Amino acid sequence: MIEDKNPKRTPLSELGEFKLIEHLTKHFEITQTSTIKSIGDDAAVLDHGDKQIVVSTDLLVEGVHFDLSYVPLKHLGYKAVMVNLSDIYAMNATATQVTISIAVSNRFPLEALEELYEGITTAAKLYNIDVVGGDTTSATSGLIISVTAIGEVKKDKVVLRSGAKPNDLLVVTGDIGGAYMGLQVLEREKEVFKVNPNSQPDLSMYTYIIERQLKPEARKDIIELLEKLAVTPTSMIDISDGLSSEVIHLCKQSKVGVDVYENKIPLDPQVISTCEEFNIDSTTIALNGGEDYELLMTVSQDDFPKIKGNPNLTVIGYITEEERGMHLVTRAEEKIPIIAKGWNALNNQS
Repeated sequence: MIEDKNPKRTPLSELGEFKLIEHLTKHFEITQTSTIKSIGDDAAVLDHGDKQIVVSTDLLVEGVHFDLSYVPLKHLGYKAVMVNLSDIYAMNATATQVTISIAVSNRFPLEALEELYEGITTAAKLYNIDVVGGDTTSATSGLIISVTAIGEVKKDKVVLRSGAKPNDLLVVTGDIGGAYMGLQVLEREKEVFKVNPNSQPDLSMYTYIIERQLKPEARKDIIELLEKLAVTPTSMIDISDGLSSEVIHLCKQSKVGVDVYENKIPLDPQVISTCEEFNIDSTTIALNGGEDYELLMTVSQDDFPKIKGNPNLTVIGYITEEERGMHLVTRAEEKIPIIAKGWNALNNQS
């Protein structure tokens, strides 16, 4: 038998993150009765009596997900926890524990890791979660952080991506686009610093958007608010990869269409002014920016009176039948197909 000297080599960027996950995991079979939901949602769901356990994990890789030239290690530790808690809250669950694993090169002294873990400790205290384990190992270069988050939710309260129905309202928490614009400011100042290491940037006018990038907050408060309002979303996802990507995930999993109204998308004034400064369209940033860690959900119209006027929740769209497609309704009343152009870690390597 002649060995193929040129075996096929498919670039990972050809698939993108979600198709890669789908491709690598398609042969996994579910054999445990306690596994209610496996790969394909924000977190796995495990059945444990009257409550279901939700589990989610994420990797943060230096040079891909963060740049230590402007990301303080304490902030990085905090953010690593937030990224994972956000997935738990996206299931309408309460986060209870995390495990933290790191691979670290010898360029990092003990003091650097102490800073990283100070951020992790702060996050655990503020969000009332236990750090229950993890692992440390050496790396040939850089820093890799892996966090697994665990949470719990009552059986009848778990919210998946697949429950949206025509006539539901599309609702987003907070405001979006800030984290991406904060990153643009930090990247610009990094380039200025390279040219002139003595320059001291004045970032006071960008405080909000830089904090959105460096120290995001997972929306635990929203889960508590929804319970208080007696509202259970029909579907939910966290906004980590950009609004357009998350809208598409919800619609595909729920087999529905959507109309998203451009003039309803919540933008902070600092996002709008920074977009103008960078000569970037703010709607494009809102749709494709990513890393806001807000929650995107669908809510039955019957629940609209309960959420109406709440400053934490904004209705930005309307769920339609699948055959009507996914559209952005512009301020000029034009309908434009929604295309995912959000964050793809396999294409965004620095």
